[in-house]
Amino acid sequence: MLQADPSAAAPAPAGGSAIVEMIQNSGPIALAVLGLLAISSLFSWAVIFAKLSRFGRARTQSQRFLRAFRKASRLQDIAAVSEQFKPSPLVDVFDEVYETYRRQTGGAGPPRNITSLERSAQTAASEALTVLERRMTWLATIAGASPFVGLFGTIMGIVDAFHGLGTAGSATLRAVAPGISEALITTAAGLLVAVPALVAYNQFTGRLREFGARMDDFARELLNSMEDVNVRAQEPIAPGRGEREPARGVRN
Repeated sequence: MLQADPSAAAPAPAGGSAIVEMIQNSGPIALAVLGLLAISSLFSWAVIFAKLSRFGRARTQSQRFLRAFRKASRLQDIAAVSEQFKPSPLVDVFDEVYETYRRQTGGAGPPRNITSLERSAQTAASEALTVLERRMTWLATIAGASPFVGLFGTIMGIVDAFHGLGTAGSATLRAVAPGISEALITTAAGLLVAVPALVAYNQFTGRLREFGARMDDFARELLNSMEDVNVRAQEPIAPGRGEREPARGVRN
């Protein structure tokens, strides 16, 4: 006696299955846009994980290198072990400054031209930041372009939906709603790709500023230690003393 009402609406599919069904029913333009966004997402996540690893190792090795530098008594001792801390950008600054110092003095004695050492430190810091910034522009590009790529797919999907509506001659919401919902999938996908890339780009930019400040501080500390040796080397020997006491801290 009980029969199903043929006019009753079918139950709505679950959210996940509905999205899959809409993607399957999408047109070639929407599928091409979704494929491009998927490739962009994979590439951006690869860059994000690579940068997280690179910055993590750089921070850890920078802390270890600073401890070793402040404990050492001679620059030669630091130069001998600097390769152990190579992921740190501070090592690049030290190596460049020490190489310039060796060209000036042969590796012993006070430096002859502090200005030249300062320029070497600035050049090394700029090159190290350039290496750390590698592929950062891709994150900015993906974050800025993905929403517009998704919007393009949405616009083309809506155009197709209304074109089909005009061809069929049916002006009901039931006729146009599926096409519009499928078109909006590309906008959502564009936002899902753009947001992680934008957040990562902003976070990495802050870390780059931090590394730049650390390199500047280390360069000043290194040059101050060299200038201190230069000043002590020019001090006159005290009367009644055969030798002047050795300079404290890092010695050349």
